[in-house]
Amino acid sequence: PNAIGASLTNRLDLGIHTEQIGSSMAKLMDMGVITNRNKNLDKGLTVGTFIIGDDFLYQYVHNHPRIQVRRGRYTNDPFMIAQQDNMVSINAALQIDLTGQICAESIGSKQFSGTGGATDFSYGAYHSKGGRAMVAQVSTTRKGTMSRFQPVLQPGSIVTVSRTLTDMVVTEYGIAKLRQKTVKERVEELISVAHPDFRAELRQEAQ
Repeated sequence: PNAIGASLTNRLDLGIHTEQIGSSMAKLMDMGVITNRNKNLDKGLTVGTFIIGDDFLYQYVHNHPRIQVRRGRYTNDPFMIAQQDNMVSINAALQIDLTGQICAESIGSKQFSGTGGATDFSYGAYHSKGGRAMVAQVSTTRKGTMSRFQPVLQPGSIVTVSRTLTDMVVTEYGIAKLRQKTVKERVEELISVAHPDFRAELRQEAQ
């Protein structure tokens, strides 16, 4: 998330409605990039449910009049999220199958993480006017020996975000756009952003 924040320094009038308020958000507020002036709800306020980051973040948010911490039942309510026009959610995945199912919690039955706000923010952003629900991660794991894209999820894997809510998947090889695509089109889009070493195998398995 902080790497994404570092790439937004040339933007204007961004707004924040999030689960985690992180270090890059404080820096963008300090630079005047985040103003929240165009938000439909909580205009002028950065809103999140918890704060974690570096010393700069903690010093910046202390008694800051434009930062508000709310309960998760407010920040993570998908129907509240959807009321923000042009809402963009950015989540990560452990595995993605070739139809767009997102597993962000386990590999098989081995648990690595909780659900967090992935489902809530994906739903909210997908249904926001002008919104986009993104999943962003590198295309491989285990030092490049395993693709994060699998023909089907490993047995026992948890589906965190259903394929109907998977809008865009971003890797170092590009952007797969899945909204309103057929299964065949989704397969082609996702293979196109997988690591080249695994594409032939994925295509064969998809057949």
